[in-house]
Amino acid sequence: MMRFWRKYICYLLVASSLVACGYHLRGKGSFWPPQMKKVCVPVFKNSSGRFELDLKLTKSVINELVARTGVVIEPDRDRADGLLVGEISSFKVQPIAFSASGAASRYKITITTKIVFTDLVNEKVLFSNDNFIYVEEYEVPAGMDFETMETQAIDRAAEKFARQLVVNLVEGF
Repeated sequence: MMRFWRKYICYLLVASSLVACGYHLRGKGSFWPPQMKKVCVPVFKNSSGRFELDLKLTKSVINELVARTGVVIEPDRDRADGLLVGEISSFKVQPIAFSASGAASRYKITITTKIVFTDLVNEKVLFSNDNFIYVEEYEVPAGMDFETMETQAIDRAAEKFARQLVVNLVEGF
């Protein structure tokens, strides 16, 4: 019985020390404005020239915003509480590793965007970044189609880009 109480007290001490040291779960930030219920997210402007990248990024950002904040996406800016505008400045693919035969086998995607998130109720810019960058690496195994692998990598990059952006919006970074 004495062992039980020792373990119990030990667990309580560990739990209380986690609370005392300020430990908190990521993603529970309090920087999201409480009045922000409806957000307008127009399709990102695509100055990069990469086909459909604007649609993929916009869709991923909308999905992440809804999942993380519970906002409603409002197509009409005049009826929205917030406005998230994005522009894709550049999209680059660079080979970063090569096979023994000299063919590129690993690539790096770099997506550079301009992002502005505005509180339309208070007419205040909440987040602005003219150089919001996301980098993703992917491999093209020998015998695989480069275009297919790149398209899959872009889809993954869009989801991760959206997650990174929404974390910045929600947690106030």
